[in-house]
Amino acid sequence: MPASPTARLVLPILLGVALIACGGKAKTSAGVSGQADSASKPAPPKDHRKPLTAPADLRGLSYEIFQGGKKVAKIEADSNQVFPMRYNGIAGVTTFRGDAFRSAPSYGVARIREKKLKKVWQASTGVSGGRWGGGAGWTGQPAIVQWPSGLRSKMNLKEPYRRTNGFTEVIQASLAGNVYFWDLATGKPTRDPIRIGNPIKGSVAVHPNGIPMLYVGDGIREKAQPGFRLFSLVDQKLLHFFPTDDGAAFRRWPGNDCSALFNSAADTMVVASENGLLHRIELGTKWNPATGQLSVKPKQVKFRYKSKTTREQGIENSVAIYKNFAYFTNNGGDLVCLDLTTMQPVWNRDVQDDSDASCVIDVEAEDRWAVYTGCEVDKQGSKGWCYVRKFDGRTGKPLWTNQYRCLTILGAHPVNGGLLATPIVGKNRASDRVVFSLARYERMNAGLLVALDKKTGKEIWRYPLANYAWSSPVDFYDAEGRMYIVQCTSAGEMKLIDGETGRLLHELNFGANIEASPAIFGDMLVVAARGTQIYGVRIL
Repeated sequence: MPASPTARLVLPILLGVALIACGGKAKTSAGVSGQADSASKPAPPKDHRKPLTAPADLRGLSYEIFQGGKKVAKIEADSNQVFPMRYNGIAGVTTFRGDAFRSAPSYGVARIREKKLKKVWQASTGVSGGRWGGGAGWTGQPAIVQWPSGLRSKMNLKEPYRRTNGFTEVIQASLAGNVYFWDLATGKPTRDPIRIGNPIKGSVAVHPNGIPMLYVGDGIREKAQPGFRLFSLVDQKLLHFFPTDDGAAFRRWPGNDCSALFNSAADTMVVASENGLLHRIELGTKWNPATGQLSVKPKQVKFRYKSKTTREQGIENSVAIYKNFAYFTNNGGDLVCLDLTTMQPVWNRDVQDDSDASCVIDVEAEDRWAVYTGCEVDKQGSKGWCYVRKFDGRTGKPLWTNQYRCLTILGAHPVNGGLLATPIVGKNRASDRVVFSLARYERMNAGLLVALDKKTGKEIWRYPLANYAWSSPVDFYDAEGRMYIVQCTSAGEMKLIDGETGRLLHELNFGANIEASPAIFGDMLVVAARGTQIYGVRIL
């Protein structure tokens, strides 16, 4: 488990956010995601709000449900717990890998001409009171959001940002225990930091439909009670704290590396914790855009489970969701599909070792979708196999498996090899491929970036890395739909790679381990290193 370590740029959507008069569920207008509008994606099903169904295939998995703090035999099915096909209603990257499929780490279209990268700014964080330092670690992706003008004017932004049209904000959690805010264009601070008190390893999440709500999950107990938090981005005040020192959990480790997903249609949030619990939270949001008043009154349903193959329930990856089916893996090697309408599992598969990288969903047709995932080398010992797989999302049927020899450093603070980076699902002209980044492939410090055919699993190209990567590769596209990839490494390298051929186009080096995953907005990329530095990089 990670312990260290024109063409058509989609325009910002000016959201009208209305609230049911009685203060019921928050309502927002429908929006679009920068990657979800790709012509290579199928049209949303006509009856996209109808929940999915599938026969149970649990293979020894047992489970319990907690509602209102009490264990219950079952809960009433809620057909509203279906995620919209398009996740974002505001311009930006609002959660880890950008959407509910965990497949959109970039927003918009890049005007790439020179096929080069140029650092244009850097900013500093503080440092943790313990051994964690500053900057960001795994997964550490920033959120990047272009705020609509009506909302921006209500926020406690520094001047001149409240009055700056097109202003785009970077929100970065840090191992220093703070959440920082910067201007995407210049790297200048846009607000004072939010101080959490515990190092944050995971990625923040912003409500995708224009409600100024921020999710932050801490990763290490240091100065504060561990848990995850919701903040108002009007005034940065705490809306609610969810402790993860939870007696309902089988596992006592209370870390929170998972990045949350918000269901705008149902006013719910889904997030998992390293204690092994998955939470479906009815937020009870009250948001008045005229006054800027925001509050929540959460109610939780929790899912707890065990399987025959593992007793290690810790969930470090960010849950991926297609409609009402949620997918996650754990520290012991389970891949679980959960129905969010009933909070009952649909199927379970053994992926054979610790699995921390987030699953990625690829919608292939109206009623057919795939789940890509892989494992680390951890329980296997100091060397073993990283298995990367494609599953049928409805049935859990394995569609293909590839295996790669990887190494790991064991001990009290393991540094694992295998798959720790979330894969790329290709789009547009690259819609035939999925790209995996493997750490410690064949040699302790080496890695491998490999593109596989979605249908067969056969290799299309491979790019050997002299230095391994935990940082997830990021895909972005030009006006003609060509795919480009940025891969950061443990040696501080940032590589620009042609997604069609796997050829290196350009490279920068920042001199410090980059475990965190980048996010891209248009022509700008932001990533944090393990020191105290955050970098803004322009794509030329």
